[in-house]
Amino acid sequence: MRKYVVMGAQGCGKGTQAKLLKQDYNLVHISVGDIFRWHIQSHTKLGARVKRLIADGHLAPDDIVEDIIRQRLEQHDWNYGFILDGFPRNKTQAQFFLESYDIDAVIHIDVPDEVVFERVLARRLCSQCGLDYNLIYHRPAVEDTCDVCGGKLRMRDDDTEGGLRARLNDYRTKTEPVLELFGRKELVIQVDGRLAAAEIQREIRSKLNLPAPVAKS
Repeated sequence: MRKYVVMGAQGCGKGTQAKLLKQDYNLVHISVGDIFRWHIQSHTKLGARVKRLIADGHLAPDDIVEDIIRQRLEQHDWNYGFILDGFPRNKTQAQFFLESYDIDAVIHIDVPDEVVFERVLARRLCSQCGLDYNLIYHRPAVEDTCDVCGGKLRMRDDDTEGGLRARLNDYRTKTEPVLELFGRKELVIQVDGRLAAAEIQREIRSKLNLPAPVAKS
């Protein structure tokens, strides 16, 4: 069983790398952001509260995030392990996690702020099927139109310059210190997030000493 946390600023490619590991090693990808987006799209009470916080450039409170993680991990559908994306975001959350669960490694994808702004402000989301696009790496064939369902592409509600600047400040001041906590336990591996996605994945697998995936029939 493999249990990982992937960390990095907005736009560093956490989701992409998590999905590549999930695909080849049968891991469950647990994305806090995806869980919040589901609540927002489903118009739950939690979704309404989170939406207001995000619009103001704030992170969700620790108690909400910890409850979501606890409930998700209690499903025990991760027979081969999990990769946790978007958590923990501060020392309080990290201490809660380390007291409750054990992990094998923390994958830190490091990118400078200017790259974060370039990537995040180029992100688009299909308003119908939810498919992700990026105008730098994955442009639709027809401008502002989803290749799969024809839905209108839009920016995420929180992908504004002001909101991003606030989230980056939160990340640098609150989340990066978490790496020091994990680092004292010798759990952190660091990779260069400026590289191409395939190169980042190769570096991650090398540093985690992962075996070559079994070919699928």
